[in-house]
Amino acid sequence: MTSHSTIPPSYEDANSSPPGDAGSPQKGEPVFLAVGKLRRPHGVHGEIIMDVLTDFPERLHTGMTLFIGPEHLPLRLRSHRPTAAAMLVAFEGYNTPEQAGELRNQFAYVPTADRPPLPEGEYYHHQLIGLKVVDEHGKALGRVSEILATGANDVYVVRPEMGAEILIPAVDEFVLDTDLERGELRVHVAPGLLPD
Repeated sequence: MTSHSTIPPSYEDANSSPPGDAGSPQKGEPVFLAVGKLRRPHGVHGEIIMDVLTDFPERLHTGMTLFIGPEHLPLRLRSHRPTAAAMLVAFEGYNTPEQAGELRNQFAYVPTADRPPLPEGEYYHHQLIGLKVVDEHGKALGRVSEILATGANDVYVVRPEMGAEILIPAVDEFVLDTDLERGELRVHVAPGLLPD
């Protein structure tokens, strides 16, 4: 029950709703998904360092359009090359360090429609945020408010209407079913899982 993330999503049209409303299948789907964050210019030819936020960096290719910043400025990728910790990218029309600096600290997005499909049983984080969480008997526990990446497995942070947050490890032992159409995550509540 792992889930792959590209965060943050960007909710920009009237048919989409922010996280927490629906678990974002179909109608609540974000329009754009972040694939990177632009940091600072590098060198003298308009390259800029980009932190990679996607599990599929191989899908970034020269000539593709990325949508930059909150205004989703469409820019064509002129070049890209990996580094040890990030990626160096350059955009058409941005040929100097000063021009590249205009993009500093902005997110780079791709349209949600362009995302690759995941294997069965795996989900993008934006699909899970906001899902109603119920136990195996149908008792409501709250909604998924956040997903923590721990290294071994993700942990779903469930926020109840009242009381402390509940942490659910995203493994088959605890996550029994994910139903995006119903907007529901069914979990097994083991002893000690719920706060006192």
